[in-house]
Amino acid sequence: MIVDLRIYTCLPNRVAEFVELYEKMGWPLQQKHLGNCVGWYTTIEGSLNTVVHMWGYADQADRERRRAAMAADPAWGEYLAEVAKRGILVKMENRIVKPAPFFEKMKK
Repeated sequence: MIVDLRIYTCLPNRVAEFVELYEKMGWPLQQKHLGNCVGWYTTIEGSLNTVVHMWGYADQADRERRRAAMAADPAWGEYLAEVAKRGILVKMENRIVKPAPFFEKMKK
């Protein structure tokens, strides 16, 4: 398993707006296409104005297939256009991480 760790930085005081828009337009699409949300969070300490979410995949090929299907969905383009129109985001990052060997053993 791999996890796509995504970090979004919003303009100050715009996290609630981003979360509301995502819940309405983004969440249903990501559930449909990506399916395995490991966690979805907003920060309360540290780097504020930040949203972090994680998506689990069997492997990189699974991730690429699912994300390509989502990108091809016209509704996803509408969501991205709305986020851009509102100018909410300052920065987007993602990292692909995998479980440490000892953690994999614990899960079995």
